[in-house]
Amino acid sequence: MNIFDNSDHSNKNCTADDYIGGKSATDTQVQLLISVTLGLSAFLAFCTLRPRWKFLYLARKRHSDPLVGLPLLPDTFFGWIPVLYKITEQQVLASAGLDAYVFLAFFKMSMRLFGVMFFFAAVVLEPINRHFGRSPDTGKPGSFLFHQYATYRDGMPGMLGDSDAPDHDDDNSFNRNMGYLWSYLIFTYFFTGLTLYFMEKETSKVIRVRQDYLGTQSTITDRTFRLSGIPGELRTEEAIKDLVQKLEIGKVESVTLCRNWAKLDRLMEERQTVLAKLEEAWSVYLSHKPLEATGNRTSGGNESGLGTDSSEVLDGVVEEAGESDRLLRGPQARLMDRERPQTRFWYGFLRLQSRKADAIDYFTEKLRQLDDKIFAARKETYEPADLAFVTMDSIAACQMAIQALIDPHPGGLLTKPAPAPSDIVWKNTYAPRLNRRIRSWAVTVFVTILSVVWLVPVAFLASVLSICTINKFFPHFGAWLGEHEIARALVQTGLPTSVVSLLNIAVPYLYDYLSYHQGMLSQGDIALSVISKNFFFTFFNIFLIFTVFGAATSIFDALRESLKDTTYVAYTLARKIEELSVFYTNFIMLQGLGLFPFRLLEFGSVAQYPIYRMGAKTPRDFSQLVQPPMFYYGFYLPTALLVFILCLVYSALRGGFLVLGLGLAYFSLGYFTYKYQLLYAMDQPQHATGGAWRMICYRIMLGLVVFQLTMSGYLALRKAFTVALLVVPLLVATLWYGWDFRKRVEPLTRFISLRSIKRPSQGGDIAILDEDFDGHGAEQRETLRRGSTVDEDREKGLRFVNPSLVCPLEQPWIYRDPPPPLVDRDDDGVSPPWVDRQNSEPGYETPARGPGSSTNSSSSVSLGDTHIWRE
Repeated sequence: MNIFDNSDHSNKNCTADDYIGGKSATDTQVQLLISVTLGLSAFLAFCTLRPRWKFLYLARKRHSDPLVGLPLLPDTFFGWIPVLYKITEQQVLASAGLDAYVFLAFFKMSMRLFGVMFFFAAVVLEPINRHFGRSPDTGKPGSFLFHQYATYRDGMPGMLGDSDAPDHDDDNSFNRNMGYLWSYLIFTYFFTGLTLYFMEKETSKVIRVRQDYLGTQSTITDRTFRLSGIPGELRTEEAIKDLVQKLEIGKVESVTLCRNWAKLDRLMEERQTVLAKLEEAWSVYLSHKPLEATGNRTSGGNESGLGTDSSEVLDGVVEEAGESDRLLRGPQARLMDRERPQTRFWYGFLRLQSRKADAIDYFTEKLRQLDDKIFAARKETYEPADLAFVTMDSIAACQMAIQALIDPHPGGLLTKPAPAPSDIVWKNTYAPRLNRRIRSWAVTVFVTILSVVWLVPVAFLASVLSICTINKFFPHFGAWLGEHEIARALVQTGLPTSVVSLLNIAVPYLYDYLSYHQGMLSQGDIALSVISKNFFFTFFNIFLIFTVFGAATSIFDALRESLKDTTYVAYTLARKIEELSVFYTNFIMLQGLGLFPFRLLEFGSVAQYPIYRMGAKTPRDFSQLVQPPMFYYGFYLPTALLVFILCLVYSALRGGFLVLGLGLAYFSLGYFTYKYQLLYAMDQPQHATGGAWRMICYRIMLGLVVFQLTMSGYLALRKAFTVALLVVPLLVATLWYGWDFRKRVEPLTRFISLRSIKRPSQGGDIAILDEDFDGHGAEQRETLRRGSTVDEDREKGLRFVNPSLVCPLEQPWIYRDPPPPLVDRDDDGVSPPWVDRQNSEPGYETPARGPGSSTNSSSSVSLGDTHIWRE
């Protein structure tokens, strides 16, 4: 359905007010009321719940190292706000690391940039727009542009009309009455230069902080590089060590050659499953109501409820438990009789036979067998892969290896920085390179196809929610909306912005799943890939489809016309940008004023907590309930980048000061929201060493290109062709800046320069300036001289070893406190300590046997401590 199709002449009467967003002030007022109501209610709820639910809103602070030195937040209603405001960037870097610092630096840079742009847009440009931006015929704002595009559209050959194209010789660039159009060109250059200035300044600061942060710490990750493409004759630790030593770049401390540990990893995964089932069986057993009976009564054995042989049963239980005093409760002995849980297992040919067994005994025995297999598998030798981690004796030696070519053959002995040991996806380290490439390309192709598939629902939304479409297919409903202004505003602006916001929340989970299965070697690489994929969806499917294409069936027409006329995209972009100004204004308003307080409230975690709480059965489940939630940059950064681009695009247009003001509010609220979450509430599972900054910069430059194309088309629609052409040099300069950025800056966001690798004990100078941390540079220099960084604390004692080879095996968590890990045992057949554990503390009992239970289990459980983790 093309809303500009000439086959439906009724649509010729559609005006700019009939499209998504419209032009009515009521739309913005209704959206403002909705956003403020949602945001204020969520913020007040957060202030109320924060001191009461510290396990959620102070989860990271409660689990972090006390040496980090973050200030305690008072429990008063608003008292936490000034304390959070006073936390310096130096404290952010010291407590949350480079990734959090870079993420917040983008928000802080955006606040400063849009604050300056808002001033000039409101004081200088908006008076020009208000005075001159009117149609000479009707005097209505914006109608002149719509009329000009309609003339151009109807005259475009092969598109929607057969008349001749407009006379391009009639140039309004030098028309005195249209002289104000030059102000758009001036502000296009000015805002572009201002954006590049702030970005360049912040980039220099980020690079300086990153280089000194990484160059002055000494972790095993900083001294290790990843060596891939290892030929078969070099796939031994000794051969690799000898090869690197001969390069004379430094001494090799250790080499970890990745091997095909698939068998061992599968056993570990199977053990985790069995362990969870065993713990759940114990929790079910303990949840059953016990039957109490005294065994020392002499009158009528039936009073005990156990029959005449209750004393024999009691004696048997006492003998099995080992100590009779464990069953004593006061002056009388009591028996705790519980029904033991059952499980069904399958066996025989094709596992067609099954029978029930005691769940505790069955999973106990299965876990014991898996332990035997794992201990044996750890002693086996596995086939080597073409990937290794080489740890050098110094950071400088490692960086020289990373930044140099080692082998003359293409694809052989390639070196890259190594991820942190805890960040490695080990199952991908031994996957063949061809397998990883196929998976990567398959996911890339699938994401591309998925992006095309997304065109249908998104473009359908862009057209079906317009009043013009509603009037055509649902005339009665359209007439009713015409009589009720608020209802029309909700349908035309509130509903589309809500649906788009929901897509921004839901789609990242899909792309996160795809990125994880793409074959990348580290969580940091996966996080950067999620940022890239989600931004592509946000920018392409939400921004371009809503603007350039507009409707599902007009997509192919738009593509065809863009091939015939290279100016079509600029014309269409400029027209649709102005038509959708209210929609995007409301989108920014909802994201900033409405949804940021909900993110601060962690509405998803709060809503899911009762469900997880009801489903929690084991002590391990309850311990996971109080763990800090994870903060994923790929879920939040793409939307912020889209808002940044929207602020740039609308900055010089009529009403741009309003968009810039909302953008300023968005990034201000986002800065303090994410600052609180990164420091106090949420953990970061990935470790990308600030690599997101180069992605941020490239997306900013993409936004500048869109901004310049929009302004060029905006001026061309007003027949100011000379002024429009003068935007082209600025476009070329921006593209050249991006090419120069790639050569000049990007390497410093990937590697550590050799001059930055200076330990303070060796007299190395730290280049951090006082203004880098708002006057607190001296504090950061002192912190770096002490070598105390969050990454060093995080990586203490870590090695580049597959955890399946060395990690202690967890025992079933039945007691209040987690049990000690299971140690390897000799080949004498001794059972794991948790199988025949005898606790010497009072209050422990051996569970009585129920029907169908075996007689060889001697597991014990703390009944007295159960209430501690079940409440």
